[in-house]
Amino acid sequence: MRCPWTLLLLSLLLCGGTLYYTLKNLEINTNTAEMLSPDLPFQQNQAHFNQAFPEDATTIIFVVEAGTPEESSQTAVKLSEQLNLADDRFDSAYIPTDNAFFRQQALLYLDRKDLDKFAKKLTDAQPFIGHLAQNYHLEGLFGIIGQALNRHDNALPMDLNPILFAIDEVLKNQLNGQAHYLSWQNILSENKPDEQKTFNRTIVIAKPKMHFNEMLPADVALSAARDISRAIMAENPSVNIRMTGETALEHEELESVTKGATLSGVLSLILVFGVQWIGLRSVKLLITTYIVLVMGLIFTAGFAAITVGHLNVISIAFASLYIGLGVDYAVHICLHYREGKADGLSNSEAILISIRDVGSSLFLCALATAIGFFAFIPTDYAGVSELGVISGGGIFIGLIISLTVLPALFCVFSVENVKPIRSPLTPKFIITFPFRFSTGIKIVSILLGIGACYVLTDLSFDYNPINLRDPNSESVVTIKELLTSKTDSPFALTALASSLETANKITGQLAEQPSVHQTITLESFVAKDQDEKLATIEDLNLMLGGQLKNFDNTLDTANQRDALIKFNDALKKAISEKSPNVPEQTLQQLQQRIDAFIAQIDGTQTPAAGYVQLEKNILGLLPFTLERLRTSLTAIPFGLDDLPQEIKSHWLSAGGLYRVLIMPEKDQNQADNLKEFVTQVQTVDSNVSGLPIINQAGGDAIVNAFIKAFSGAFVAIVMLLLLMYRSIKKTLLIIMPLLLAALLTGATNVLLDNPFNFANIIALPLLLGMGIDSSILIMHRHHSNSCEDENLLQSSTTRGIIFSSITTLCSFSSLAFTAHQGMASMGLVLAIGLTFTVMCSLIVLPAFSGKSI
Repeated sequence: MRCPWTLLLLSLLLCGGTLYYTLKNLEINTNTAEMLSPDLPFQQNQAHFNQAFPEDATTIIFVVEAGTPEESSQTAVKLSEQLNLADDRFDSAYIPTDNAFFRQQALLYLDRKDLDKFAKKLTDAQPFIGHLAQNYHLEGLFGIIGQALNRHDNALPMDLNPILFAIDEVLKNQLNGQAHYLSWQNILSENKPDEQKTFNRTIVIAKPKMHFNEMLPADVALSAARDISRAIMAENPSVNIRMTGETALEHEELESVTKGATLSGVLSLILVFGVQWIGLRSVKLLITTYIVLVMGLIFTAGFAAITVGHLNVISIAFASLYIGLGVDYAVHICLHYREGKADGLSNSEAILISIRDVGSSLFLCALATAIGFFAFIPTDYAGVSELGVISGGGIFIGLIISLTVLPALFCVFSVENVKPIRSPLTPKFIITFPFRFSTGIKIVSILLGIGACYVLTDLSFDYNPINLRDPNSESVVTIKELLTSKTDSPFALTALASSLETANKITGQLAEQPSVHQTITLESFVAKDQDEKLATIEDLNLMLGGQLKNFDNTLDTANQRDALIKFNDALKKAISEKSPNVPEQTLQQLQQRIDAFIAQIDGTQTPAAGYVQLEKNILGLLPFTLERLRTSLTAIPFGLDDLPQEIKSHWLSAGGLYRVLIMPEKDQNQADNLKEFVTQVQTVDSNVSGLPIINQAGGDAIVNAFIKAFSGAFVAIVMLLLLMYRSIKKTLLIIMPLLLAALLTGATNVLLDNPFNFANIIALPLLLGMGIDSSILIMHRHHSNSCEDENLLQSSTTRGIIFSSITTLCSFSSLAFTAHQGMASMGLVLAIGLTFTVMCSLIVLPAFSGKSI
């Protein structure tokens, strides 16, 4: 007050220096793996796996889907090749189920029964395949099918139904204007319809180059991947490439959070401005409040740069927490200052009385709130631990600025001609309600507390972070589909063994667990019964190898219409002669489809193009299928040592550790299934790692961290209040409303089916700070001399609590309407908690105080 301009100038210079230092030194660490202490057992297990198999850590899963398995395989190969070429964006990319070795040895991996069945089918189809190898065009295909249909001696002993159905499907799709290729792989292998989606899906795994000093560490790699995927899909519209996996999920989550925070930020800024204008009724006070707020944010960011050195994805919320708590001190001082000016005091007297009335209580509020934040420092939740350091320091920074810079601003920009704020519309019974009905409020409060305790027995924690993300985002939709799979689930678990014998022992024990579908080790890639299978494959090679080797994959695009008409005539003849090879209904359906196709195509401006496309749709994938078949007929015997390094590297580490991949039996979208899977596998090997372990153990660690922190903070705050007030009654009057608000908040979340999770649990420190601040301020005002001639609920303290709470509510409740489910749940928890905090502070505390007006 003696040197306001000097203080403001020094503060401005210090603020500028702090901002410069912060911009140069404060980094961002978006590595979510570092959010929890690396000393936790599950963190050590995961780090052990990441060190042993670095190429499988922090990966992106590309899900390639197409109308046929051939297109899916071709696209996956092209995608992996282009990702590997982008070596400035990706370290590696591979297809777990496809490489040169697997293509050659594919038939050896079939069961003896399946191989014999496949061999018989190829033997029966040998004349058919041989004819097509020499006559690779539509006329050649339709010609041999027509012969088979009209030869009653069954000269071609093969089931014609699959190929006739496939041709019919191609015609139907082309009539509807859709591109659909005939899958020769499906015809030869007779894939079951319920398994078709799995066969038409290929997984590509890529390891991106991460930049954890940026807000979106995988943005460069994912942008490149999207460009590559879009270019590939543009070449073949029937192909769809989607991205998921931990890295893609976290990236989309950060994008969703940023977008949601931006939208809600604009809305909340407008609401906060409006609320504070209503509360302060002064442009000068509004401007000074925002000046203090901005300065506090800059100094707190500088404090973070000095003490921690970086922000993580959780501690970056310090700005929101500071706005919610730090601005409260300025609001209360402004309202007391305004109250003094309205009572006719001089500017200096109004400043002094505002500091005198609320200075000590604000210091106690800051101390209690800071204790709540500092209690998180020793926990294993590093993300919140760092938030505790930054926010705890920020609370004192906000208090110091409010007690120094704010009075200086009052001296320089004094508020004049202020009138008392009265609310003539507020009924008197509302103002005196806590005192007139104190007995009823006490009874209701106790009953509500007991009821809330009963409801809280159903309180739960959602361990699945996927449920926090935007349910409509590509990565979330895709991973939820994969979690239903028994072979492609990203929620598989991994065990590490020092020897192959140990790995096999673990595999044997896991086979007994009902939640385990299968286990895969390096030895799983050594085919069984190779001698018997090779004999069968050699016979097939003698029979088909020469024909496949000489196959000319150049499509002869001529006479397609004539070939289709001749085939239609052959169908009519087979129908009239009641061919024994195919059901009459199948023949009639196909014949009618051909009639419709010819009529439609002939009616177009370029009918020749339509027939060329038909030939391409039917025969376009045949060369790829026959080439894969020819390669598989060159299988050779192999052992464990013969496996190529590109396979071994994913199952045997450089340090000699063997990987055991454990696939789940049940849908991992269901929390009970996920918990059962983790529990049963951990009974066999407690050192397993994987996303389910990280989610569940991480959730347990976070819950334990918050329990320990809040327990410690509660005890420390109680001791502080006892020391400051030297009264058990006053201490209880402050603590009990806060406990009741906490119980009601938890119970309401249970009733609204809004379980605590990795996101909304971060709201608890803010609620603790708001709750303790409100109770302390009400207690101080209620028992101070300045309250003797006024009603408590009409005082500037009450007004400050209400408007600061509404300000915070506007800042955060808008999050409840964002697409990101974690942010939405956090906004809901804050809205509920703040509402109960204010109600308990303004109604329950006065009712229990025993003092009336």
